Amino acid sequence: MSGWDNFKNILCIRPDNMGDLIMSGPALRKFKKGLNARITLLTSSMAAGITPFIPEIDEVIIFDLPWVKQANTERPDALFALVERLKKYHFDAAVIFTVYSQNPLPSAMIAYQAGISRVLAYCRENPYGLITDWVPDEEPFRYIDHQVDRDLKLVNHVCNVNVGKRLSLTVNETGWPEITEKLKQTGLDNGRPWLILHAGVSEIKRQFPEELWIETALQIISKGYQVLLTGSAGEKELVSRLQTQIGAGAFNAAGLFPIGQLITLISRASLLLSVNTGVTHISAAVGTPVVVLYAQTNPQHTPWMVPNTVIEFPVPDGLKSKNGVIRYVDDTIYANPAMMPEPAVITDHVIRLIRSSAVSGRQFHGTPHENQEL
Repeated sequence: MSGWDNFKNILCIRPDNMGDLIMSGPALRKFKKGLNARITLLTSSMAAGITPFIPEIDEVIIFDLPWVKQANTERPDALFALVERLKKYHFDAAVIFTVYSQNPLPSAMIAYQAGISRVLAYCRENPYGLITDWVPDEEPFRYIDHQVDRDLKLVNHVCNVNVGKRLSLTVNETGWPEITEKLKQTGLDNGRPWLILHAGVSEIKRQFPEELWIETALQIISKGYQVLLTGSAGEKELVSRLQTQIGAGAFNAAGLFPIGQLITLISRASLLLSVNTGVTHISAAVGTPVVVLYAQTNPQHTPWMVPNTVIEFPVPDGLKSKNGVIRYVDDTIYANPAMMPEPAVITDHVIRLIRSSAVSGRQFHGTPHENQEL
């Protein structure tokens, strides 16, 4: 176990987005089961909201590190305060989770300054004393793993114990009556079939054209489904525009559900239709089928171990990343950009996935009218 078998106080650094953290869940589970360790997570304000629903996490430290794209940035002197705070925990070891396009060395420097003697991380170049348990990063130039497998393989270098690979979030079923009341406020009839359409994105390059969302929603409604439009409080304007243009059969729930209720809501939906953003990983974690309109950015982040359909669409040249590693993926994996998908194609995949999931035994709330297609 590389000397980690006696480590019981571990700092896990996952400083980016909610979806990234959800995909690290099985790796955190491996630490928890294999080492029986206390897990303290250092993460961003963007990911912090999901942490109460990941049972492996014992404590959370929220800090928006400046070397990760954030909505907010901390003052430079706050880094020194963070280091002093970390010192007080007397951590036995730290693990740094990254996407292959991220550099772990700034996070490793924080751990080094905090006096953490053992640090596990992928790194492309030799980190010398900054990363004691160094795993050379061969992605994406030799192969590409899904993010879940990438994180599990990293932890496997110090903790070789079998755990389930599925994503997992705590679902609060006792909150369903309150959610049902909120659904009534939107006008949605919970006795009839409904699905979720989530159009909001954290990065503009993943944005799907509004006119195609509208036409897709209209076609889904014509098949007998209500469309619940979800989004954050900051996405109310977008969702309102979509609901107005779609009209009858679409219901605006932007900003209505805090993260815990959103998890429960998604667990009850027939299907989630979204772009590649954090809610797709929530859906995978609660077992709800996903159709994802997947901007050709990072192929590591498709829905994991849940019935799904991935429909790729191109990223405009002006929005493509300047990161050299991502550019390599764009020039190889995405050398032939996908065509923008037609609403009829998206709708067909949605109906087919709901049908196949129903046949496999998944239970939904409400059923289509007999004269409407499923």
